[in-house]
Amino acid sequence: MRSVLEQSAAPAEFVVVDDGSRAEEGAALDALAERLGFRVLHTQNGGQGAARNAGVASTTAPYICFLDQDDFFLGHHIRDLSRAVPRNDPHFGWVYGELFEAEGDGSVVRTSIVTHHARHPKTDVIDLIKGDMFVLPSAALVSREAFEAVGGFDPQFTGYEDDDLFLRIFRAGYTNHFTPKAVTVWCIHSESTSYSPKMALSRFRYFRKLVGMFPDDEAKGRFFVRDMIIPRFQEIFLSEAIEAATRREGKYAANRETYLRLAADYVAIIRDQPTVSGFFKWRLGLHLRALDSRHARRIYHLRPTVTRLRAAIRGLTRPSR
Repeated sequence: MRSVLEQSAAPAEFVVVDDGSRAEEGAALDALAERLGFRVLHTQNGGQGAARNAGVASTTAPYICFLDQDDFFLGHHIRDLSRAVPRNDPHFGWVYGELFEAEGDGSVVRTSIVTHHARHPKTDVIDLIKGDMFVLPSAALVSREAFEAVGGFDPQFTGYEDDDLFLRIFRAGYTNHFTPKAVTVWCIHSESTSYSPKMALSRFRYFRKLVGMFPDDEAKGRFFVRDMIIPRFQEIFLSEAIEAATRREGKYAANRETYLRLAADYVAIIRDQPTVSGFFKWRLGLHLRALDSRHARRIYHLRPTVTRLRAAIRGLTRPSR
């Protein structure tokens, strides 16, 4: 909150969404808001997408910035993003910037991450579905018109809701723009949602949604599922399932059934794809049987190194073979 209040260009409105915290936490937030001059919106625990939607609905400004609870703005966040909004663009959708990456305590690890992981700005839907977009809501300024036109965040997601939103804005014909200036510090730590079963569930929902949105089209030679969506997601689905099947303790072992079910559901969707080769499906089936075997730990520990195991999984991500 301090990073918002200390911006070189003050926001027209500042709303903090309390998404179902404990009563004493909500009361403390209300007291802080009264002292520092921002508004608090108390909601039921609906997840980050629903919380952001509620926050947007409670405001009127034509442009929107988001900030997750474990990130913080750099001092010129609003100024730099506002300056990057093009003049006379009736189809403006969003502008986004570079990030600092930091540990959970805010200690900076990298001062450039976005430009090293994807192409910017976004000009081709293929780039939006074959890999993570690296457009963080905390590092973006979004047109209210575009946000409302696509219905805001999809509340079913507690991860990948950002990629889903910006994909839909792009598909609706709105433009996007990128500034190489760092505007936000993105804090990553082991307790964040990114490393939880909740994220794994949301990842599967997003995978399933993409498969429905972009079916393979042999007539046009467009194999979105076979050549883009499967290679993007398969390694993480299988790797997490292997961890769950072979670990004796830790978060993967504690959530073994969740990760194995997600792997099985993933394989079921792949088996329904007519453009994916029978050999590829057969190899996936072998993995599924191994994961569900009482000898799973022995089977996967026969591989001499984790590197070789991951290489084998990556080899599966060529579903035309």
